[in-house]
Amino acid sequence: MANIIPITNFNAPELDIYARLSEVQLLRYREPKLGIFIAESPKVIDRALDAGYEPISFLMEERHVASQAKDLLERCPDVPVYVAKLEVLVQLTGFQMTRGMLCAMYRKPLPSVEEICENARRIVVLEDVVNPTNVGAIVRSAAALNMDGILFTSACSNPLYRRAIRVSMGTVFQIPWTIMEAADWPERGMQTLHELGFRTAAMALREDSVSIDDPALFAEEKLAIVLGTEGDGLAAQTIADCDYTVRIPMSHGVDSLNVAAASAVAFWQLG
Repeated sequence: MANIIPITNFNAPELDIYARLSEVQLLRYREPKLGIFIAESPKVIDRALDAGYEPISFLMEERHVASQAKDLLERCPDVPVYVAKLEVLVQLTGFQMTRGMLCAMYRKPLPSVEEICENARRIVVLEDVVNPTNVGAIVRSAAALNMDGILFTSACSNPLYRRAIRVSMGTVFQIPWTIMEAADWPERGMQTLHELGFRTAAMALREDSVSIDDPALFAEEKLAIVLGTEGDGLAAQTIADCDYTVRIPMSHGVDSLNVAAASAVAFWQLG
């Protein structure tokens, strides 16, 4: 039976993780242990549970306990479930919750780069993509369009920030990924990819770029598609270290796409 706890005190410390802590504070919440994150909406929470993430507590509209949250709560009978009417939850959290439901969860240890690349044919590398909306959109496209895993540089927005999870529609729990150490990119990371049999393709706007439909790209058994930060794109050293520099042909005088849009095109064409 679900452990239902009506909210009577806005200042209860158990609610800090939902109402008063930033994403960075959640990430560091249990230092030196791994931090926590917030999943939002029944579908996303369900995918996180399927991926083996351990729930800490739920926060939801009381009307959902017997309806759309019923199956979730049956999976987690001993987990505290804080409930209130929607207007109370909006006042508490400061935002309109998707489907009126949040779940705090413990983070899991990250796999190694080698584990992500094992048996993979197409890998995504994100270099310093700092917008969580873009991170979430890229993850969703990668999961949908035949990418086998994602490597994030340490300066990327964390894939388990609430907005990134929400935009990804929970696919962040379905595609393998890890975050590289700051010291490992680009030199050591590139070396590891090459040692694992990957050729690397930098998505960049350069005159010496090959078109994304170049037959040589299709012929590569293992390919890592490297995308850079919003605005500045990939670092010059990263482009120089890649085996290919690749561009998406444009029309109507448009010079580039948003990194999330460019990623979807690249994954569809090269996946």
